[in-house]
Amino acid sequence: MSLPHHLRSHKEATKEETQREFFNISKAEEGGLKGMEINCVLSIEGEAVHAGRLYLLPPYLCFLSLDRRSARFTIPLFCIRRVERLNSRAGVFALGVGLWHGLRVILQLTSLLPTAEHFCILLRDALKAQLPQMKLLKPFTASLYSEYLLTSAADDDAATAEGDARGAGGEGKGIYERGLGETHGFPGDARKLRERSKIKLWKEYLASHGRSLTLLRYPPFQRLLQVGLPSRLRGELWETLSGSIYLRFANKGVYEKILLENKGTITPATEEIEKDLYRSLPEYKGFQNEEGIGSLRRVLTAYSFRNPELGYCQAMNILVAAILIYMSEEQAFWLLEVLCDRLLPGYYSPSMHGTLLDQRVFEALVTRCLPMIHEHFQSVDVQLSVASLPWFLSLYINSMPLIFAFRVVDCFMAMGPKVLFQIGLAILKINGEKLLEVTDDGMFINLMRSYFATIGDSAHPDHPDSRVRAITNFQELLVVAFREFSIITEDTIVTERKRFRAQIADEIESFSKRAAVRNLKTTGKFTKEQVSIIYDKFFAALCTADPSKDNGTITGNGTPPGSANPADEGRIETRIDLKTFRTFLSEIATWAREDTIIVNLGFERVERKIADHELIDRLFYSWDRSSKGALSLHDIVVGLDRIIGAGLMESIEFFFLLHDNNKDGYLTKDEVLSLSESLLFVFRNEPGDAFLAAVSKFILNAYEFGDENSPTIPAPIPEGQGELVPVESIEEEGSQVRMRERADSTATPGHHSSPYLSLATFRMVVLADELLEAFFESDLSESFQLQPVANYRAAQQAKTGLWGGLMGMVLTDENKSSFNSFADGIGQRFGRHQVVNRPAIGKPDAPLEPKPRESLLVGNRDEGRRPSVSSISSSIKTTASASTIAAEKKEREEKEMVQRANEAVMERQRFAIDDVGDDDDGGDLGAGEEEDDGVMDEVEAFLRANGADDVGLTGKDAEQAQALLTAKPMEGF
Repeated sequence: MSLPHHLRSHKEATKEETQREFFNISKAEEGGLKGMEINCVLSIEGEAVHAGRLYLLPPYLCFLSLDRRSARFTIPLFCIRRVERLNSRAGVFALGVGLWHGLRVILQLTSLLPTAEHFCILLRDALKAQLPQMKLLKPFTASLYSEYLLTSAADDDAATAEGDARGAGGEGKGIYERGLGETHGFPGDARKLRERSKIKLWKEYLASHGRSLTLLRYPPFQRLLQVGLPSRLRGELWETLSGSIYLRFANKGVYEKILLENKGTITPATEEIEKDLYRSLPEYKGFQNEEGIGSLRRVLTAYSFRNPELGYCQAMNILVAAILIYMSEEQAFWLLEVLCDRLLPGYYSPSMHGTLLDQRVFEALVTRCLPMIHEHFQSVDVQLSVASLPWFLSLYINSMPLIFAFRVVDCFMAMGPKVLFQIGLAILKINGEKLLEVTDDGMFINLMRSYFATIGDSAHPDHPDSRVRAITNFQELLVVAFREFSIITEDTIVTERKRFRAQIADEIESFSKRAAVRNLKTTGKFTKEQVSIIYDKFFAALCTADPSKDNGTITGNGTPPGSANPADEGRIETRIDLKTFRTFLSEIATWAREDTIIVNLGFERVERKIADHELIDRLFYSWDRSSKGALSLHDIVVGLDRIIGAGLMESIEFFFLLHDNNKDGYLTKDEVLSLSESLLFVFRNEPGDAFLAAVSKFILNAYEFGDENSPTIPAPIPEGQGELVPVESIEEEGSQVRMRERADSTATPGHHSSPYLSLATFRMVVLADELLEAFFESDLSESFQLQPVANYRAAQQAKTGLWGGLMGMVLTDENKSSFNSFADGIGQRFGRHQVVNRPAIGKPDAPLEPKPRESLLVGNRDEGRRPSVSSISSSIKTTASASTIAAEKKEREEKEMVQRANEAVMERQRFAIDDVGDDDDGGDLGAGEEEDDGVMDEVEAFLRANGADDVGLTGKDAEQAQALLTAKPMEGF
């Protein structure tokens, strides 16, 4: 759990980001194309007319009906073949849009004429930008099963050809992407699942409503979805509904490239993958041979390289294994990316913060919707998460028989994460009476296992009506979930997540902090509390840094900011780059920031800016001992330990080494000037001229005494005859003795690149000035201040609620900046505006005027005032207190919960109903037609249960929309 900063750096999505997430499309591409939304009426031939909003989100065109369920679509602009304005009566602005698959959609823009025209201009520009992509569409669609299904020449034999649910394809059966099920069979019996009937119904729907990239989702789509997807179409519809099909189209060949570039590479993630490969659905035939195992290995390995920060999680194993039954490797790879990044964010991260957050949300929903069960669980100390955590992690695949779990996944892909909560609440409600008799976690788990084992049985086995007896427990579950818990919406989940995010962040932060501190090789002279503050500052800098500006964590192999780096022992550790280090140091060192006090009419405010100077860069690279271009928490702790609490001689030596570029034990004249510039930078905001004079005197003394004591430079030595002589060790104890070649020093004694000032001489020059001596004795070390970071939960809670929300809307950064600019103008107008730089050292008794300079060559200084190095305080030893023991116990419990969840997902109960059926013969067409009646009965039952009785617009609006279907295009548009 080394990356808790994701929760702390969480930012609420913008309006456009929320829209794109709703329509399952990726972030906007850079290209200067603008989006827009407009009121619209959607109509196609033979269907009801629906009013809603039309969204131009380049490179996509999206629509959503006003009730947010009846009609919607997401169409890439490169799938649009023709756009024409229709010639209609005055006041109606309508567009006829021809799609790739021949479908014609009428979009009636119901906004003001200038608004509609502006929308058309933006649409035109966006369409032009997609012209190159149109050439790639035909070969891509050839990889989709729906293309083969609807364009097959043998239409008369289609029912017979597609009746086989396990066929391997073979010659003449298309080149579409196929999963393991095509070869090894799909779970369940094809006849009992009525695969032929479903294929026929879906074929009719796709023929009239578009398919794959041009699919329109009308009310019949929702009804067919809840009845279940046919096995051969399931993989394609999953990637269409989730939006992963757009990623696969835009990243052709990326999957194969990742595998090729990382072939043979072994990482901790790949080692963990190998351990779990043979535990993934071992009962399924496809994973009992190397074909299925190899596919699973390649998908998981490729994603671990695609997202090294996340790497691999055990729960991914069974999820990807299930997906591969219906999808090819490339399809599964891109669907996994969508699941991890957008649909289930944080579920499979090292900290599993997404899962823990949703478990807290689920408990809150149980408290609200099923209070009796919640109170009973509280009274008997039963943890709801022992059963529900694996449900969410595996999308119910590890709990239910596969044939039913995949129907839950169907709904999840189409309707989003709210389905997981609705199904979970329905399970608890249906088993409510038995749950009230549960007294411990074991009884709870056994009850759930018994329920899932009988979920395919009749819900009313003793009912006299045969149609009622035919209703299964699973059908009852879906009806309860989507009818009684329809109040659980996307907005409900977002609101609850926002409410608990700070609490989860604090808990994960506490756990991660203890683990990170425990894994440090050394903490030096710091106490645990001080290391904890350093940790907080470290990750606060990560949250403050903007990844879009190349801030944040980096890795040695050039991975994007915000990722992790393998430590020397194989652990994953977070590192920060130079820009983020400047942010971190500005919170630690007073001289590494610009604190400006601005006074207007008696009111003060402080503005802080991050300083930028070579001294900060030197500090960064001196702490980067591994030369990775980034600092870990351990590097920073070790570096700070050498400064904070250091004595006079240690501080002088540290500052000397910081400016000794080649580490030869001498400063050149250029390095002396660089050191003096660093001192001037530290003293830049100190009042008076005393510090400026001290640096000036330092330079004169350094050159005066350096000229008298600079080392003698021998004559040049011919190349190849230079003698290697060890130089005095001037680094910390235990470091390697560096070697220097005398032949490199061929310049004259006065050259600026020649050795000039030794450490001993530098000490004498520093001790010649009281201000510099005081600076190195205490001021340098005291300028590094370890102050606790503000509580994250309190800051987040301050933004919630009615008052917090109103204040958050008013006190935005932009509004604050505008108000401050206004206040500055008022202060300047009345002559009451004052700007003062806060000093970094800030010694109240420091002299404001310089003292006369004394030459170092006259007399000696009193050595009695110099403190010995041995007087520095020793390491603080702490004993385990009661609070520490309690914290460690909680840490173990949290770690065990995560481990149990992963193990529960991997140890899946086997259900006989999932075995591949031997009888895939669909019989004659008449039998299939009878099955169609049964399927449509289920469709109508779901329609009534969910209240999906919307028929779109009626009356004049419907007549007008229907008239547009036959309207002629306008000339010159």
